[in-house]
Amino acid sequence: MMKLLVSLFFAVTMMARAAVAQQDLVWVQIEAQPNLATAQDRIRDYAASLEDVNGFSMPGGWYAITLGPYGRADAEQVLDVLRAEGKIPQDSYIAFASNYQRQFWPVGSDMLAQAEAVTPPQDTMQETVQIEEPIQPSIVQLPDESPAEARRSEAALSKEERMQLQEMLQWAGFYDSAIDGAFGRGTRASMSSWQEAYGYEATGVLTTRQRAELARQYNAVLEGMDMQMVRDREAGIDMKLPMGVVAFSRYEAPFAHYDATGDIPAKVVLISQAGDQKTLFGLYDIMQTLEIVPLDGPRQRKDDSFMLIGESASMVSHTQVSLKDGQIKGFTLVWPAGDEERRKRILGQMQESFTRTSRVMSPAAGGEAEQSVDLLSGLEIRKPRVSRSGFFVDSSGTVVTTIEAVQQCSRITLEDGIEAEIAGQNDALGVAVLKPKTALAPVQVAELQLADPRLQSDVAVAGYSYGGILGAPTLTYGTLADLRGLSGEEELARLTLTALPGDVGGPVFDAGGAVMGMLLPKAAGGKQLPEDVSFVLDAASIGGLLSELGLTPTATDTLDQMDPEDLTDKASGMTVLVNCWE
Repeated sequence: MMKLLVSLFFAVTMMARAAVAQQDLVWVQIEAQPNLATAQDRIRDYAASLEDVNGFSMPGGWYAITLGPYGRADAEQVLDVLRAEGKIPQDSYIAFASNYQRQFWPVGSDMLAQAEAVTPPQDTMQETVQIEEPIQPSIVQLPDESPAEARRSEAALSKEERMQLQEMLQWAGFYDSAIDGAFGRGTRASMSSWQEAYGYEATGVLTTRQRAELARQYNAVLEGMDMQMVRDREAGIDMKLPMGVVAFSRYEAPFAHYDATGDIPAKVVLISQAGDQKTLFGLYDIMQTLEIVPLDGPRQRKDDSFMLIGESASMVSHTQVSLKDGQIKGFTLVWPAGDEERRKRILGQMQESFTRTSRVMSPAAGGEAEQSVDLLSGLEIRKPRVSRSGFFVDSSGTVVTTIEAVQQCSRITLEDGIEAEIAGQNDALGVAVLKPKTALAPVQVAELQLADPRLQSDVAVAGYSYGGILGAPTLTYGTLADLRGLSGEEELARLTLTALPGDVGGPVFDAGGAVMGMLLPKAAGGKQLPEDVSFVLDAASIGGLLSELGLTPTATDTLDQMDPEDLTDKASGMTVLVNCWE
């Protein structure tokens, strides 16, 4: 096999090197300590920022801290770069394996026995992604065979090859029975049908040339995909990838990104991290928040693995991850929708070739990448179409919110991803009532204020002003300017209060902590009002809609006073984030 080494260096690009003989392997010694305890403390410090850190005992009772092993040229490169960056002492030097005795770091390793050169540290260059380029076979015209010769060559096929032949006939539309490798009446009939369709004598036994032609047809869908075996040393994964449409882009732990290189919007993500079952289950939840995993599609989680299939109008993604020996590894394939045959064939080869190697991706891999609250290790987090606020009105978790939060939604969720459905709405008033699909137990529920608060009294609206970025509602204070709308609407009240779009749908409290209404969105078009003019749908109108739905909200007609801290606690327990998803 011819090997193509693709490496990105931090400072320079080095030429690919052949395998180094054992006697040519060297180490970069960066420090030595007179006792084991001190050496262990120092080696932990180095391991936090450098790759390939090792520790060995030395003759005379000293303990060496080294990087490697490397080929000589790579070691010199590592030494020069890390010295220049001040990451290792200036008196560091190249040493040979004969200088060392037993290895004490990493615990359980024996690099002196393995004596295999490693790639220079990531601070010097990124880990090598190694691609095995298949040798292109010579085109040989196979001789055709007599029926007797065809039977003899067929008899030499393994069971797996016979099953693959049935799969190819099934794909071609000539076979619809079990894939079992047994060539019975159905398989023979399908062979005859294929032979007739392509101008061959219908003998019911495919010659070697005919089998090759069927395989060519079967594999034509993969032309241009350039399925190649990739060895990703940083991720510790070997597998076939469609290198004709993707290429290695970057590491952002725990992901290795292989991004699209042409017109096909494909993507492959290798997943690699140390962890346990709790880590695996956490990853299962996190992956479902990403744009590359659409909401629709089957999900399956087992004790030591999970699978996610996401389907949308534009893409299909397949994620499979498993836990073994403290290492969580897997991959995601993202492929455009409508190209299902090719996607399944590529996925099959990826699954069949997936192999774990001993290494697991460092948590620091890709740590220099730009960070954003909208990204998780370089992958875009799925965002709702609209985020608004709402509030609980009964002990089972019924929510009142703005009509804005429920329009043109494929699904509606409350905070923590609880799905909800519309129980009722009043378009004229701009209010909707949601029922969670899973019963909730709110800490607080609204007490609707039926009495009229005093003009110019203090009010506050609770809401997710920034669409849930802060993770908790905020209180915005203002005053009650009028008990009616600008045109005299009796169901409205006007506030002097500057609110944000995320606050819309949230509860508006009077000075005593009762809910006097729901914050409405600013009117679209028409007159441009001052920023501090806001409107509230009154509690009586909300109570009327709830009564129509058979619900009896808690209400009061007592005007009271509440300490700001108590009001904050009450608002936090009652206010809920409402997300509308496309």
